[in-house]
Formats: sequence, C-alpha cells, structure tokens
Amino acid sequence: MPLQPEHPTLFFGTHNRNKAAEVQAMVASHFRLCMAADMPGVAEPEETGKTLKENALLKARAYHRATGLPTLADDTGLEVAALGGAPGVHSARYAGPQAGAEANMQRLLQALAGQAHRQARFRTVFVYIDSAGQAHQWEGILEGHILAAARGSQGFGYDPIFCPLGSTRSLAEHSPEEKNAISHRGIALRAFVAWLQAQGT
Repeated sequence: MPLQPEHPTLFFGTHNRNKAAEVQAMVASHFRLCMAADMPGVAEPEETGKTLKENALLKARAYHRATGLPTLADDTGLEVAALGGAPGVHSARYAGPQAGAEANMQRLLQALAGQAHRQARFRTVFVYIDSAGQAHQWEGILEGHILAAARGSQGFGYDPIFCPLGSTRSLAEHSPEEKNAISHRGIALRAFVAWLQAQGT
C-alpha cells in the first residue's frame, strides 16, 4: 500500500491486507500504516482471549512491545442470535484452525439450515496503544441478518452472506466506500479518528 512519509507511522496488528486497506483509507490523513506482513520478524501473537476486547488488547500490547510503534489492533466477530452469539470470538476459525472464509461461511449456513430466525451482527473492538504505552478502546456494531446463500464479490470474510439492517444487498455487494460508511469497523474507526482529532494528532 502507498505510504505517506509526511505522517507518523501506525502499526496495524494484522496480516489481513483487505482489513489493512479498510483501515488505511480511514486513517490516511493522520498516519501512514504498516502491518505485520510488512515486518516478517514480528511474530503473530496467539489469540487466547475469551472476548473480542481481550484479543484486541493482547494483540495491541504484543505488537507494541515488538515494534515500539503506536499500535492499533482489532478483533471482530460475527454474532448470530440463533446460535447463542456464535461464532463470535471464534469467527475466523469457525470451521477449524486453518479454515478459510468459504469453509467458515459454509459451516455457518449449515448451522442455520431450516432456521427462520437469522438475526446477526458484526461487532469489532479496536485497541490503540499510544506512544506512551496507554491503551484506548473503541467498539462498532453492524446489525443485520444471515442470507440463505452467498452473494457478491466485494469484501471478505462473511461479507457475502451478511445483509445489513435496512439493505437488500449483502456486504459483498457494497462498494468499499459504501461498506466503510456503515460497517462495524468503519463506526469504530471514525470514533478513533475523532479521538485523534481531539488530541490534535
């Protein structure tokens, strides 16, 4: 991704370039972003937290210790009401430790087979560790429901089977700009950017 040398560096604790592109678009006026994949020597911490907040915090602290940079990290989960909030914190590994997005979606669709109640929400927690080592947190939620089959080619993860509240399209049928305007990540990132502006960053 293009760097903007006039801005300070923010380390984003992810190997997911799709997610990093979303974040870079939101913070470009404040930071130039680098990510875990840009620093092969930086180990990826194990996500042992029992909640999204715990995972985001442990990732942010681990990457901050490893890089010495102001660090942003998140954890995001898809919470399906009919499944008691699952897959939740296990969303990225729902179909197994090495499973990809397609396998995760298929397992979820199978779990909801014949289920009329398909209410769901995406929830993301961002934790920012500043240059002084202090932690700050923001959360974003996007309500919606799970579709009967995947639709669309934009986005990533569960986007093709998630339809936001008030829409007739899956998230994967929204452009990146449309998605950022309504998404759980966009909500949390706008709160983060507003905080940066209030700090004069």
